[in-house]
Amino acid sequence: MPASEIYRTLPEQIAARLRQDVLSSRLKPGDPLREIDLSERFGVSRGPVREAFRQLTQQGLLVLEPNKGVRVAQNPSVEVRPLVVELRRTIERFVLESIFERITASDITLWEEILADIRQACERNDLDALTEHDLRFHQAIIQSHDDRDLFALWQPIAMRMMMHYNRLDDIMDSYREHARILDAIRAGDRAAAIDALTANIQ
Repeated sequence: MPASEIYRTLPEQIAARLRQDVLSSRLKPGDPLREIDLSERFGVSRGPVREAFRQLTQQGLLVLEPNKGVRVAQNPSVEVRPLVVELRRTIERFVLESIFERITASDITLWEEILADIRQACERNDLDALTEHDLRFHQAIIQSHDDRDLFALWQPIAMRMMMHYNRLDDIMDSYREHARILDAIRAGDRAAAIDALTANIQ
């Protein structure tokens, strides 16, 4: 079992596997998911699968449709995506502005560790790992604000934006963009950190 899964509950482990399937396009928008199929795949009863569905529905990756069951959510439309991007930028800028003066050494250490994971994923050209660590980096910033309502607002927006993550011509750009955010934070340059964060969210 991967170290990252040791402390996860069974539904959380299933949700993590399905989340990666969605983010990597192994599961595509509109694909149906059936409890019985997944209970067989993971060797569990339907209860943990049902709870995993609930978690992923809250996160915006799955939808429950009357008479159709659970399906993978659709990507934001071309018309809606700019609004989704701006909503996420607004939330993350607000958080970084709010916490900037009280960022701790432990915060920076955590972000450095995640940035190292991002670099390794880029060097391996591992898009699955990159999407996971990209989300972890931004999630760590959001969670440093310690506001559950804000996190609940941010999470489904960020998850939907990360579906089918393929905007980069050069995968190392992801590392460089996140490094610029962290470099500005270390330097105490609030404006540069906000600008780098905004540029990274597309």
